[in-house]
Amino acid sequence: MAKQLKRWQGWLLFGGSMAIVFVLGLLASSMLERRAEVASIFNNRKVAMNGIVADNAQFETDFPREYETWKQTADTTFKSEFNSSDIVDVLAQRPNMVILWAGYAFSWDYNTPRGHKHAIEDMRAILRTGAPGVTEGKEPQPGTCWTCKSPDVPRLMQEHGVAAFYKTDWSQWGDQVMSTIGCSDCHDTKTMDLKPARPALYEAWERVGEDVNKASHQEMRSLVCAQCHSEYYFQKETKYLVFPQDSGRTVEAMERYFDAMGFADYTHSLSKAPILKAQHPGYEIHKLGIHGQRGVSCADCHMPYISEGGVKYTDHHIMSPLANISRTCQTCHRQSEETLRQNVYERQRKCNEIRNRVENELATAHIEAKFAWDKGASEAEMKPILNLLRKSQWRWDYAVASHGASFHAPQEITRILSLSLDYAGQARLAIAKVLAKHGFTSDVPMPDISTKEKAQAYIGLDMKQKHADKQKFLGTVVPEWIKKAQSRGRTVEL
Repeated sequence: MAKQLKRWQGWLLFGGSMAIVFVLGLLASSMLERRAEVASIFNNRKVAMNGIVADNAQFETDFPREYETWKQTADTTFKSEFNSSDIVDVLAQRPNMVILWAGYAFSWDYNTPRGHKHAIEDMRAILRTGAPGVTEGKEPQPGTCWTCKSPDVPRLMQEHGVAAFYKTDWSQWGDQVMSTIGCSDCHDTKTMDLKPARPALYEAWERVGEDVNKASHQEMRSLVCAQCHSEYYFQKETKYLVFPQDSGRTVEAMERYFDAMGFADYTHSLSKAPILKAQHPGYEIHKLGIHGQRGVSCADCHMPYISEGGVKYTDHHIMSPLANISRTCQTCHRQSEETLRQNVYERQRKCNEIRNRVENELATAHIEAKFAWDKGASEAEMKPILNLLRKSQWRWDYAVASHGASFHAPQEITRILSLSLDYAGQARLAIAKVLAKHGFTSDVPMPDISTKEKAQAYIGLDMKQKHADKQKFLGTVVPEWIKKAQSRGRTVEL
């Protein structure tokens, strides 16, 4: 026989039930109000849009909160132990990188990236870009180099075709690319649904039987970032941009992809090794880390939600989660801000320790390889050494080119850098054996590469001329681009 509840117990159960119903009612009401607010925004938009809208200012009227935070990507004041939102001359910090990229334009100039608002001006200012007749002795960069810098890019792709956009010289699009990374890069302008605007992502997924359009909203909160923050390369003849994900998204899978087609970005000018240049594989590394594996999106940490006056919206001031720990890390973790910050730094310090060793070992190996060539080493003797150098440098570059990699997946980055260090050590041992065959058993003399300038001089760069070319380009060509754009009624953001 069931035991009857006492009267007070019945009233307690009733009261508790009413409290639960009340709370659920409040939640439902809040959700309905939010849905109604969102519906009101979309049903009463003052600026009708469809397709690619490159002028970011067109979104301000209907989405003032998001637009205001997007403008804050111009802010360069944030600084953590290892990173900054301002320009840092990485080659000055790490002269060994000049040696590692000898024979490639990255040995001229390499800076840390700033916020999205600076994408176009930083692209124009870097020494690696220029225009025919201004940058002497340099092949013009292809239009592909603009791909991730502006919503003008998908607009131009629609107007001229994707392949034609890529193959056209970079400078030919200069008076067209005037709006920096913004709304149409990530959103369908009519519905404001998340929608990557770059074809390479869709093409890569399609080649392995996947469909970007079927991704969930949470997945899209990473894929709009992945359309640019992924490893890529340019096809040699067409300059077509490709994500090399056909064999998988790990460093080894991509290496197999490149090896199968005999691809190299450049030949190292000292060692003659066929080098692969990694291009910020941020999405791939993120997916290998604990947050990516647990379904945390890029936007969860880099674009956290803001609640303001009862309205919840996404913060478009895309930056390091360490700048807003209370709205990023602490939404899931209950430790103090300082504890969480030090947890990040601890991971970064450990990865950085191995990185420093790799850069020193690998730069030394390239210099020793040149010495072996100068001593008469044959191609047959050097071939296995060059392969070791290629494998070492690919892993080093893959680890350091990915923004935030030492936090996104610290175990994977430690593994990759450790393999890079091992391959560099193997290369140096093999070089010593080759040199011994040619009668040299002493230590290879090392040049003074203690500063960026000394390292650049050692590999034969005339930086004075390159800086003069860039100033000429910025002083003559860029103002003409801006004048042409303004004459067509274009808004020039920078």
